[in-house]
Amino acid sequence: MERLKGKVAIVTGGALGIGAATCRLFAQEGAKVAVTDLDDLDGQALVEQISYNGEAAYWHMDVSNEDEVDRVFQEVYKKWGPIDILVNNAGIAGANLPTDRITTEEWDRVMAVNVKGVFLCTKYIIPYMREAGGGSIINLSSIYGIVGAPDVPPYHASKGAVREMSKTDALIYAKEKIRVNSVHPGFIWTPMVEQHLKSQGGDLEEAKQAVGNLHPVGHMGEPDDIAYGILYLASDESKFVTGEELVIDGGYVAQ
Repeated sequence: MERLKGKVAIVTGGALGIGAATCRLFAQEGAKVAVTDLDDLDGQALVEQISYNGEAAYWHMDVSNEDEVDRVFQEVYKKWGPIDILVNNAGIAGANLPTDRITTEEWDRVMAVNVKGVFLCTKYIIPYMREAGGGSIINLSSIYGIVGAPDVPPYHASKGAVREMSKTDALIYAKEKIRVNSVHPGFIWTPMVEQHLKSQGGDLEEAKQAVGNLHPVGHMGEPDDIAYGILYLASDESKFVTGEELVIDGGYVAQ
């Protein structure tokens, strides 16, 4: 229960789904956790839940807003000191339309959150990790950063970008003991996936099973399935791992 003892972590998009599961697990393993999100109600509720057996605090933060990222990171540093771990989890799905029907505004919004957000958070975390003597950055990509599918073009493009950003930054910062890796979930039962399926119309349970059947194991994953992979990359157990892709997908991309 002490795999992250003494470490300080920032998790973006931490209020729900994979982010919330990661925050809970990090706190259980001894980290001080900065939960950041735009969903203040769920974010604050999560912090209250964690406070029974761990340490966490909530910050409202839009990852696409440079001033906000800078301010929040400064406040986390003032509260707990040098920051060891960053989980770039915040993301949105965007418009599920063919490329020729997507507006520039729809495209730019996904890129602002999913790509620019990773850039900004990485940019502003590096000085704090240098002070800490190293650190671990975990970027949430997707199976659709590795393979394609005929839907949600901005999302797929953004996750491919995150995959390559992770490799580039891993090489840039390796000698400073700052590791950068990407995680590639399959379909995980989160509010974002639920909303995506609802937007398609039809029976939700049937849609859930159909998507589950896309995975060789026959079902979707759960947020904790991804959180445990993120925990490994955040911990010193993965000290020789950087620039890698951790695929947690029930066999999806092995097909």
